[in-house]
Amino acid sequence: MRPPVQIRPLGRTAVVSRTTALAAAVALAATACGGSDDPKASGGPEKVTVWIMKDSVTDAFLDRFRAGFEAEHEDIDLDIQIQEWDGIGEKVTAALASKDAPDVIEVGNTQVAQYAAGGGVRDLSDKVAELNGADWIPGLAEPGKVDGRQYGIPWYAANRVVIYHKDLFAQAGVTPPKTQDEWLAATAKLNKGKVQGIYLPGQNWYTLSGFVWEAGGDLAVRDGGKWKGALDTPQALAGMDFYRKLQALGKGPKDADESKPPQAEVFAEGDVAQIVAVPGGAEIVEEINPALKGKLAFFPVPGRTADKPGAVFTGGSDLIVPEASAHPDAAYEVVKALAGEKWQTDMARTMSYVPNRTSLARAVQDDEGTAVMAAGAARGRATPNSPQWAAVEATNPIKQYMTAVLTGTDPAAAARTASESITRTLGS
Repeated sequence: MRPPVQIRPLGRTAVVSRTTALAAAVALAATACGGSDDPKASGGPEKVTVWIMKDSVTDAFLDRFRAGFEAEHEDIDLDIQIQEWDGIGEKVTAALASKDAPDVIEVGNTQVAQYAAGGGVRDLSDKVAELNGADWIPGLAEPGKVDGRQYGIPWYAANRVVIYHKDLFAQAGVTPPKTQDEWLAATAKLNKGKVQGIYLPGQNWYTLSGFVWEAGGDLAVRDGGKWKGALDTPQALAGMDFYRKLQALGKGPKDADESKPPQAEVFAEGDVAQIVAVPGGAEIVEEINPALKGKLAFFPVPGRTADKPGAVFTGGSDLIVPEASAHPDAAYEVVKALAGEKWQTDMARTMSYVPNRTSLARAVQDDEGTAVMAAGAARGRATPNSPQWAAVEATNPIKQYMTAVLTGTDPAAAARTASESITRTLGS
């Protein structure tokens, strides 16, 4: 998944668009990797190069972090370099294969498996206990762990919630639901006259993923060392059936995702009761239609039972240390600081992110949308941890499957077709 938050597929992750332009106070070196001369050899501090993705955090946060870190580590100088998302996969892969890599790299949480498979990423499994890994939110921790080894250290997360129009809920006499059954019933009551109970496009596959996980299914599973598509299991089909029922309680297109048209624009028209989005989407809606300011609120995506929220897709970023880092110990100190309570709390409050540890959710309790997001993050998941998953997203048979089901194709047959496509891609 930078606030106002707009989750991108990770590979490209949860990305937030803050109006602040990053790099005002950091050096942008578009082609440099890092490494180079070691000042420590001449008695000076180590120069540690850190790649941070554009718009991940504000320049003010980076200023605070650098000043605070260097004050506590007088033997380390930070060279923070801002990177563009476009083309970053190739750039990171090249850096990991080089002898002149940066020391710390921010990567999308679902990119870790791809980079680890290519080699060149340091195994940090022996640091997990020191970093309070038992408390990490699963949607960041699980994708950072490949074949039992922890390569990616969770940094921040974002996930979807339900944004709702308070006036329309009040007029229909409904309150935020806590279970999937209550959600269907409330949405049916809302879906009257000119009001859409929910605007849910037919190809919002990140939302579908949560429903599949909530039903006990998965998008793909590892079987005998190989990955195969799993949309045709009874559990995954149950998740799709819930999506079908919910999607029918509005006028969302069956053959498009949330970007066509932008769902914030549809919601801003004022006659949609709810959408599924990251909390920052509410700010976008209010910018489009200021009359809605103060009329939007949030609740977690409901689960099957009232005692816990539903499963959701978690986007976000992890931190990795290249094997070629010239300063691995200093690099770890940077990771430790960024992943630690002090800077996690600062970043969460600054950026309205979900912290990397469940116990730190208290840091965002004063921000309604982020607090709801943090509650859902405890049930967060990420896409299958295969190095080939990005190739699945490139053609995305899941979207095609969803449209097929919503337009009348037999769900089991459509699921088999999609699963076979996923299996072929993951096996390539």
